[in-house]
Amino acid sequence: MFLRSHVVTAAMAVVGLLAMISSGTTSHASGPTKPAFRLAIHGGAGAIARNKMTPELEAKYRADLERALRTGHAVLKNGGTSLDAVVATIEVLEDSPLFNAGKGAVFTHDGRNELDASIMDGSNLKAGAIAGVHHVKNPIALARLVMDKSIHVMLTGDGAEQFAREQGVKLVDAKYFYTDQRWKALQDTIREEEAAKKAGKGHAHIVHLAEDEDHKFGTVGCVALDRSGNLAAGTSTGGLTNKRYGRVGDSPIIGAGTYANNRTCAVSATGTGEFFIRSVVGHDISALMEYKGLSVADAANEVVMKKLVEMGGDGGVIAMDHDGNVAMPFNTEGMYRGWIDADGTVTVEIYK
Repeated sequence: MFLRSHVVTAAMAVVGLLAMISSGTTSHASGPTKPAFRLAIHGGAGAIARNKMTPELEAKYRADLERALRTGHAVLKNGGTSLDAVVATIEVLEDSPLFNAGKGAVFTHDGRNELDASIMDGSNLKAGAIAGVHHVKNPIALARLVMDKSIHVMLTGDGAEQFAREQGVKLVDAKYFYTDQRWKALQDTIREEEAAKKAGKGHAHIVHLAEDEDHKFGTVGCVALDRSGNLAAGTSTGGLTNKRYGRVGDSPIIGAGTYANNRTCAVSATGTGEFFIRSVVGHDISALMEYKGLSVADAANEVVMKKLVEMGGDGGVIAMDHDGNVAMPFNTEGMYRGWIDADGTVTVEIYK
């Protein structure tokens, strides 16, 4: 009897181990192996092909992505909140001319830069967002102030900048956002638009999600889990090259480009914003987890690899659940992305 009970116990342990492996919950599962904190980022998704990327340019992207990850990691390691980490991380990417956010923002048809950003606190579902600002160096920081210092969720345009001044946010001259690469992309797009009109294609209005030769979306985002188990997400973008009429995409829209809920996950998206808005991507992933019990990986794949594809939308997301499991599905050739564990181990990837 004694021998039989030990055999049964051992068999049950083996079955349990196999079940954990098959479900994908190993080092990032809840319990004693749950990470103390974790952070993940994206820098845009699109047709990012190896043969269009020089070694020098790839090294620059990887360096900025790693610098952003280490910045956020330092905040979390020193006891900062997931919100603090998200802001600090995204500010690094906003300050880089490589990404379509902050310094590297693309130009509208009128030759201006219109910046959007949002942030959400998974512990209480509070959120802040700004859209269509022209002089805010770090839009993600202003989005945080909207959440913390106002009764509103979203502020736009001149009103958002008035609020920024009242909060002591330093505004920059529009020249700060100028880069030769983005200006050239606008001129090329306008010429393409004029050629389409001359070819009899009607009143063609061409916008480019692919704002440079790599055909990428440069929107940046971050999701984080802190030592207290709280999730947060943030997203920042310059929108579309040659956009008109004050167009706003999914990045500043809570539930579309950004969402965080401690009960489920934190999500930041990048891609064709109109499709992400119509699909309510961020909230949809959370809802699949909450109402159907899907894992973060299965929920994110369901939305990005199936629902969006069926609608004709392309792009990707980064999503993290309350146990620190990370999913990064994208239906394009590549997505600038990375994550860092509590021990400081950094992983940066670009291609599929």
